Amino acid sequence: MPYSEPTDLAVIACPGGESFADAVITHLKHMYKHRFTLKNDAVSKKYAVEKAQLIRDINYKNDLESSDLIVRKPTDVYRIPSFKVDATFTYFANGEFKTEINESIRGKDIYVFQDVENHEVISLNGGKNKLSLSVNDHLMCLINTIDSVRQAGAQSITLVLPVYPYSRQHKKKGREGLAAAMLGHVYEMLGVSRIITLDIHSREIVNAFNTINLENLHASYQIIRELSKIVDLTGKTEDMVVVSPDTGAIDRNKFYASGLKLPLAMIYKERDYSVVTMNAKDTNIKSVKLLGDVKGKVAFLADDMLGTGGTLLKAMSFLKENGATKVIAAISLPFFTGNAIELFDEAYKQGLFYRVIGTNAVYHEELLTKEWYISTDVSGLFANVITRIHHNQSIGDLLDNRNIIEKIVKAQSEGNAK
Repeated sequence: MPYSEPTDLAVIACPGGESFADAVITHLKHMYKHRFTLKNDAVSKKYAVEKAQLIRDINYKNDLESSDLIVRKPTDVYRIPSFKVDATFTYFANGEFKTEINESIRGKDIYVFQDVENHEVISLNGGKNKLSLSVNDHLMCLINTIDSVRQAGAQSITLVLPVYPYSRQHKKKGREGLAAAMLGHVYEMLGVSRIITLDIHSREIVNAFNTINLENLHASYQIIRELSKIVDLTGKTEDMVVVSPDTGAIDRNKFYASGLKLPLAMIYKERDYSVVTMNAKDTNIKSVKLLGDVKGKVAFLADDMLGTGGTLLKAMSFLKENGATKVIAAISLPFFTGNAIELFDEAYKQGLFYRVIGTNAVYHEELLTKEWYISTDVSGLFANVITRIHHNQSIGDLLDNRNIIEKIVKAQSEGNAK
């Protein structure tokens, strides 16, 4: 179980997922050094061996077990793993992608990163081309990368997809495909053994897999950590209520309400499904009703993803009309497609909401410049899960944040008491 170089854990970052992969790798390096130090301290104490000598012994053992003739690293200091695999991604004029792995990954545990909702301008072909890629472009790049990793002899392939592609196409209502399930079968055919994602849109997608294990992470701790900085969660200085923006988000908001020990309200929306929404203003919502009371209270809403934002904007406006003092929303996957940012700017100026908390699972530069937007970092969570999976350790406590949430509320309560 080596926490130093050489290691079998390796990361390949597709162009769209490179930013998030780099953030996760930074955490991995800190975590590996910390765990190596702890192990070195414990073992040296137990066996009465000098720490410096023990480091040499560990490096010696790793060198003997390495498939290389010799590892070109120092023998007397900690060898921090690099993790990131050198790869070249070529984008051809006709839209095709090619992925080339530039070093041996045979027998390694490979984690392939991709952010399919990254629509920022990306440098390709050694900087010769700068393009904003679509979900389908990112997806095809991912599929090519998986195949390249498989052909290169990786021992196992794990996909790190903060956004699961086509997750909203998970339920068949007529003569339509089930793209979420279909992609799962493609991944299985290519030899993927595991997928790590964030707040997947529907739990039904998990049932589509035959052999893949799906780890569905939640950003609730990171979101509540940011929420505690802008609102009193203890209820001593301001009342707060959790509001589910629709029936589909009731379980998620029930989790926040029970964890924070707050009342739960719900917005019920009547929709006209003959209308297809293309932007935030033209929604298919015909009437809205509130089940609960928000008058004189801070209203907190949580949802998994935000596209054009029309649904959330209507909900925020409705809550203000019903007497909410502040409206705060938390979005795990902030896409902000189309002209959503402009419309949120306009709504913020009108005082329809106070803040939107989102994660860095989706790369969006413009959002970070907005006064009303708070970004919370989930890369540490992903790094924790990856290293535990790689070392065959339990991730149960990382999937259920109730204990950590209670500690946040308790710490804020104690701070207010001082």
